[in-house]
Amino acid sequence: MTYSFTSLSPADFEDLARDLLGEELACRFEGFGPGPDGGVDGRHAKSGATTILQAKHLRMSGFAALARQMRNARPSIDQIQPDRYILVTSVSLTPANKKALADIIGPSLINASDILGFEDLNSLLRKHDDVAKSHVKLWLSDTAILERVLQSASHNFTTVTRAEITAKLNVYAENPSFGQGRKVLESQRILIISGPGGVGKTTLAEMLAYAYIGEDWDLVAIRSLDDGFARINDSRRQVFFFDDFLGRIALDERALSTQDTELGRFIARVRRTPTARFILTTRAPVFQHAKLVSDVLADHRLDVAQYLLDVGIYTRRIRARILYNHLVVAGVPIEHIRALYDTGTIKKIIDHKFYNPRIVEWMTDASHIEDVAAEDYPEIFINKLNDPESIWDKQFQHHIPRRCQHLLFALYFGSQYGAEIEDIQEIFEGLHPLLCQKFGIAWDAKDFENSVKVLEGGFIAVANGRISFINPSVRDYLYRYLLDRKLLVTMAAGAPTPSCAMQIVDQFKKLSDLTPDNWRTFLAGFSALVQRLNTIPRWKRISSNPTNFRAYNTTTSDRINMLLQWWKLSGLELFLETAVAIATNPKDQFKSWDDARTLPTILANLLSAPQNEKKDTGPLAVAIESAIRKMLGGSLDPDDLERVVTSIDTNKANLGHMFDGEINTAIPEMIENVSDNLGHVDSDSTLSDYISTVEKLANRIGYNPQAVESAKRAIQSRIEEVNENAAQDEELSVTGEDVQEDTFDDQDLKNLFEPLLAEED
Repeated sequence: MTYSFTSLSPADFEDLARDLLGEELACRFEGFGPGPDGGVDGRHAKSGATTILQAKHLRMSGFAALARQMRNARPSIDQIQPDRYILVTSVSLTPANKKALADIIGPSLINASDILGFEDLNSLLRKHDDVAKSHVKLWLSDTAILERVLQSASHNFTTVTRAEITAKLNVYAENPSFGQGRKVLESQRILIISGPGGVGKTTLAEMLAYAYIGEDWDLVAIRSLDDGFARINDSRRQVFFFDDFLGRIALDERALSTQDTELGRFIARVRRTPTARFILTTRAPVFQHAKLVSDVLADHRLDVAQYLLDVGIYTRRIRARILYNHLVVAGVPIEHIRALYDTGTIKKIIDHKFYNPRIVEWMTDASHIEDVAAEDYPEIFINKLNDPESIWDKQFQHHIPRRCQHLLFALYFGSQYGAEIEDIQEIFEGLHPLLCQKFGIAWDAKDFENSVKVLEGGFIAVANGRISFINPSVRDYLYRYLLDRKLLVTMAAGAPTPSCAMQIVDQFKKLSDLTPDNWRTFLAGFSALVQRLNTIPRWKRISSNPTNFRAYNTTTSDRINMLLQWWKLSGLELFLETAVAIATNPKDQFKSWDDARTLPTILANLLSAPQNEKKDTGPLAVAIESAIRKMLGGSLDPDDLERVVTSIDTNKANLGHMFDGEINTAIPEMIENVSDNLGHVDSDSTLSDYISTVEKLANRIGYNPQAVESAKRAIQSRIEEVNENAAQDEELSVTGEDVQEDTFDDQDLKNLFEPLLAEED
């Protein structure tokens, strides 16, 4: 393994040099920036003897540049007069080079072996592999590991290239949150990364995920808990990544309530699985709100709070390093950096109350500052921190045509996490003509294709047949822009699918001072969609693999629930009539894994409604009751049966003993036949769940203990069979350092940035 050090900034390289030489010499080097004394990047003093360490990272230069810098440093070295002087450089050195450097450095150098070049550093890193791993930017930049990360990530993230991963590594400012995150993941197996928008939650999660990939774990990026349950495999080491799991803008209480139990089950499942890790990200205010409405997140038995890692609190040093790395890696012109430094703006940036890495990234991107004069750069930088929304507003309002705006609307209402291009095109072709007609704009069949070309790289990212926002802040901006009643009313008539319609309705709910007439006018726009609702499939063939299917739209029970809510808000009979028609004869039959939790809740709400409402919803209640009875009469696995029984019991106050007969038949049938239905289950955690489920359901009806024991033995036998066939991977445990108190004053700030200007030549 050979490291190139190109992912490290000069400051990163100094940190590495101190840690690596400290490990090799069994001592601790104090850290110093290149301040007034010069020539000191690390110092160790013991028994009156002082060892000075200097690090020279010349990524784009060679020996001549190094020799020139060392000649300039000679007076400072002579002035310090250390007992031992060590030079560490990323430049490749020959014996002749070392001799020449020894002559330049002078008497402070005891031996030429105290000059360590590129080859020497790699030799030490092979010897001290733990140091390499502790410097994650360095370790992940290794060619073999980066290739492993790239191959895994390309199948899991919506967009990823080698250049993008490398760019993230280059600007990433290593900080204690990485070590803390590893520590929590290894001890608890679950990590929720919380913080304000743009502080680097996803970046931290990705760095943690990349580190696990580098250690031969499989990355599984999921967009729903169903994805997690479908892909968890006890025989493999897997790290699950659920980005912004509570929604990018605001908590959708309806969605959370339907996933609440699933979240608890998946968390519990991961905690019982030594070969699984689960990383989730969410915004801090959303997480706090979620804990108020979610039984799972508030459940002290799960100890969810101890998984929380808030990355919104950066030390002054970390803020400075983030800015430093972006300035260096982005190649910001030296005159722009000098303008920041000379005007004191660097200090203002890192101490700004709205400091945000996303703004730093934006304001150091070459395309955003190429037309900015150096003397104007400081003021513009501060203005962006004062008003971050302005980043997208000018571009959205004035720099892209309307058809591109409409594509961004389609993506906003299509998915929070990106979606298949064909799905976004379907939404675009539903919304775009209506919006063009509304505003008197011409349109044609090529608008979608042309809009993608215009927006790619600026507002959106396209890869692997999927399209997503290039940055979450684009979605944040659109959230505020789309708080427009007339605009939403226009788009309602163009919603092509129930999931898109639900997203538009959720946005409409956020408007203030809505009247019943507002709701009726708005919801009437969905009439065309409702009339064909039962023809829209739940699943769609995967274009690249037509033998497989992907979840395409909402479940049948969610559609019924949606129609019922719309009917209550608008009074339009079409909604209720369609709900009855779908419940009576659904295109896709009700499934226990899709509908078991929702149907009993809908029925309970119908039965507990006011009398004047019940007279209208009677046929719907009858149809749903029939669907539940039919579901209970089918062949169900233990977890499927538990799902429907638990939902019925949860709503017992309104459902009473309505389904006792079917339940009392279904449970014995499942227990008696469980041994014949285990061949498709190859997860010992799922099978262990089956044992507790069998016991729970048997106790509910007081079923034959001998039959229960026989079922448990069959399940246990299958567990042993699975374990015998599974590869036994050795569990790897890596923990981070505890956070220590950190001081970083104005002199430290000066020491960090001054070298960027000192090397202006």
